[in-house]
Amino acid sequence: MTTPVRRAMRVARTDLPASIVVFLVALPLCAGVAVASGVPAELGLVTGVVGGLVAGALPGSSLQVSGPAAGLTALVAEAVDAYGVAALGPIVLVAGLLQIGLGALRVGRWFQAISVAVVQGMLTGIGLLLIAAQLYVLAGATAPSSGIDKLAGLVRLAARAATSSTALTAVAVGLGTIVIAVRWAQLPGPARLVPGMLVAVTAASAATAVLDLPLATVDVGGLLSVLQPSIGQLRQLADVGVLGTAVAFALVASAESLFSASAVDRMHHGSRTAFDKELVAQGIGNSVCGVLGSLPMTAVIVRSAANVQAGARTKASRVLHGVWLLVFVAALPAVLGLIPLPALAGVLIHAGFKLLPVKVLPQLWREHRGEALVLAGTAGAILLIDMFQGVLIGLGLAVAKSAWATSHVRVHVTDPGRGPIHVRLVGNATFLRLPVILTALSALPAHRAVQLDLRGLRHVDHACQTALSSWADRHNSTAPTPVLLLAGGHDPPSASGR
Repeated sequence: MTTPVRRAMRVARTDLPASIVVFLVALPLCAGVAVASGVPAELGLVTGVVGGLVAGALPGSSLQVSGPAAGLTALVAEAVDAYGVAALGPIVLVAGLLQIGLGALRVGRWFQAISVAVVQGMLTGIGLLLIAAQLYVLAGATAPSSGIDKLAGLVRLAARAATSSTALTAVAVGLGTIVIAVRWAQLPGPARLVPGMLVAVTAASAATAVLDLPLATVDVGGLLSVLQPSIGQLRQLADVGVLGTAVAFALVASAESLFSASAVDRMHHGSRTAFDKELVAQGIGNSVCGVLGSLPMTAVIVRSAANVQAGARTKASRVLHGVWLLVFVAALPAVLGLIPLPALAGVLIHAGFKLLPVKVLPQLWREHRGEALVLAGTAGAILLIDMFQGVLIGLGLAVAKSAWATSHVRVHVTDPGRGPIHVRLVGNATFLRLPVILTALSALPAHRAVQLDLRGLRHVDHACQTALSSWADRHNSTAPTPVLLLAGGHDPPSASGR
């Protein structure tokens, strides 16, 4: 059998079903992000199509999927508020060109230096936010804007839903979608060739139509009617505020995309992301989005995780998901109109649960408690603030944890009874462990001679060197014999060894 035929069979067996799952996940996300950003839902779908057909076909990452992202919602809403929907085109176009420049300068590779705990915390925070937001969709309510408000309002939402027959029907359809998808994955091999999510959504749509259930369905109009190409709007780039917004778009979108790439690389064993090429691919995709006047795009961890978990092996799955978005939204919007929103909410809740470290966290807490705290801190910051700032806080926590872990120092005090007291320091003497060192030295008798051995230290920072020198000065002022310093390769404190 020839190689092209084998490749086509592999795509049909793995990437084709995965692309349908990603399409079902991407559809509500594209529309929801657009509405939350204050623009027509169709603009989000255009960005999803570009993310699949343009960015998806370019080199960089094989399995991560791009489209409009919730992380940029606040920035987009502010830009639309200040400059109008028509300004989105020029802003996103310039942002895309800046991303291409950053990729050409090889900036992307620096995003590989990200802690595993931060990545897992990012996935956890996004998963919790996704689940919380979609629970509101199940109950036919509008989700609050902030993550903490979403979580805080869940009890009130449950009480309200319990008294509404329509809400209970919607919840039943959403939970039914999840149950069918989960149970389908447990069937024998041949049945699993059809994606469980497709079966579940089809069943929910059929039940809604046959039983005439009073549920909201997907509402999508024509794509061409909402496009506002940037060609006639480029004069807005003369505004310094517009250019500043474009720079902000470029930086945040680049960071989110490459953070997502780090996460996706840890979810599979296939080819790794070429970070600089991925940054260029994101820039080209955003440049096209800018020309069309649609929303900015980033790599989106939710649909990327769904792609990996659905068994995708090549970039064909993400390109095909763009094809399904284009075909259904442009040519068959009436078919999408049959899908109940609670069913799509069920798809997203299922995807959100898959992002939670249910199996990893207990083991991490037992074996690497510091890493578990970084994970929890990152997830909490994402819930309280937003994804971008949450990841930055997580990185700060990871750096602090690493600094603390690598600054271990042990103080060995030996008192032979007669002669000098022997004090040996071993490890890394940094300001983080200065209290430990000074506590041990301060406990030494003021009238006894001391032999201070620093040869076991791998590193002495300036703070510790200054503190040791000050302690030696004080001790020498009361002891009959000056401190004897054994400094090895380190610079001795100035007052020692006299």
